[in-house]
Amino acid sequence: MPEQEKASISATVSEVQLAPGCAACHNQVTLAPPHDLSCTSCHQGDNTTHDKTIAHQGIIAKPTHPDHMQQSCGSCHQKQVQRALNDLHFTLSNKVNMVRRHFGASSDLAGLLDVPQHDVIQSSLDLADDLLRKRCLRCHPYSSGDTYPLVQHGTGCASCHLKFEQGKLTSHTFRPPTMENCNSCHYGNYVGSDFQGRFENDFNWEYRTPYITLNAYDRPYGVEYLNLSSDIHLQRGMVCQDCHNQVGHGEQTSPQCITCHAWQTNDPVPPVDGLVRSGDHLVLNTLRGDSLSIPAMKNPAHRQYNSQVDCLVCHAQWAFKDSPTHLLRSASDEMEMWERLTVQGSSEVEALLEHNLYTYDEELEPTMRDGITGMSSPGVWYKGYGQRRWEDMVIARDSDGIIKVFRPILDLRLSMVDEDDEVLFDNIKGVDNGYRAYIPHTTGPAGLFYANRFSHLLNTDSAPFPQNHQQQHP
Repeated sequence: MPEQEKASISATVSEVQLAPGCAACHNQVTLAPPHDLSCTSCHQGDNTTHDKTIAHQGIIAKPTHPDHMQQSCGSCHQKQVQRALNDLHFTLSNKVNMVRRHFGASSDLAGLLDVPQHDVIQSSLDLADDLLRKRCLRCHPYSSGDTYPLVQHGTGCASCHLKFEQGKLTSHTFRPPTMENCNSCHYGNYVGSDFQGRFENDFNWEYRTPYITLNAYDRPYGVEYLNLSSDIHLQRGMVCQDCHNQVGHGEQTSPQCITCHAWQTNDPVPPVDGLVRSGDHLVLNTLRGDSLSIPAMKNPAHRQYNSQVDCLVCHAQWAFKDSPTHLLRSASDEMEMWERLTVQGSSEVEALLEHNLYTYDEELEPTMRDGITGMSSPGVWYKGYGQRRWEDMVIARDSDGIIKVFRPILDLRLSMVDEDDEVLFDNIKGVDNGYRAYIPHTTGPAGLFYANRFSHLLNTDSAPFPQNHQQQHP
């Protein structure tokens, strides 16, 4: 090759290497209006140099994280960001306070950031706080979630508005939340996975598929699941956001079946996105582009029972009934007894067990990360179930007098073992049996014998559930 040509190529390469700006290295990133801004508008740093060290000074890797949202996203979306920070998806105040009151708390916290940290655990409430911070509060906008392929997500605004696949950010294009964003948190026998007909298997290796293997295989949501009947709204082409269209910004109200299905011709059209009048009935234009005619409540049973019985008592096809849930906080390095339960629904716990049980490398310490701060400390939370079932739904009267579907969401048993294998807490229960009313997202047609689910509860003076659980459901 002639020297002149070599010099030209060398100059060209040098010119490419020395090109200033973020795009010289991050040339795969594409932006879409109205967020086609300079990288430094969100990430800070220096966009005028090709020197990585200088360019990355002051850089913010996760500008949508709640710690940075107000400065980055909030510079244009101040109202939305402020609402988001106070939204239940950010504070998780309902979940936090429900668990803490069950184990003796007398007052409520503003949210997950206020859950106390305890260097020494002295009470059942201290133990519940540690459970929340380490085992429960792993999936929220302050965290990227577990490392399973379909559950790892962004933080802050990105947890709902950016696309992740296999745990990787695949696009900088901000978009309305999708069902995939919802499923990255609402999985694992929580409301959301039932909408798609997913029921998580037990953890014991007898229920694994394949049954027993030490080879890596894909578990996209952490635990294998059974495919049951999905919700009829999903079958008709709806997604989460067709009903939950203001989630995340503090404006939403709980969707009610009667909002759409009890509509009468003389009524105004309910303020639901995509809902329009078509003659004497309503039509929903779904986010997927379908136009669905809304069936009206015409069966006489609706008039007869709707003031006493929740819709899902008749229309739920199945419900979550995992009970009891055993949770052990252990600082012991003895892990052989967990060999049959190496699937734990927590990638961190699974990595610890698989390393210490199946490798000859130096054993890892029994520590676990705080789901809020990310800092590790002694004590690992292991999990197991007495049984996992979906049949035989629990139907009972709630404290407001309405007959509803219940699940044993707080039927928890907390135990604790220290580093010397001494049992400090054993099988601690909460203040009641742990059953709470909920809305199974497994809607379908009511069967011929729907009244058999609740007829024994009509016109009775029995105490509301869960206090009367043992009497009604021995």
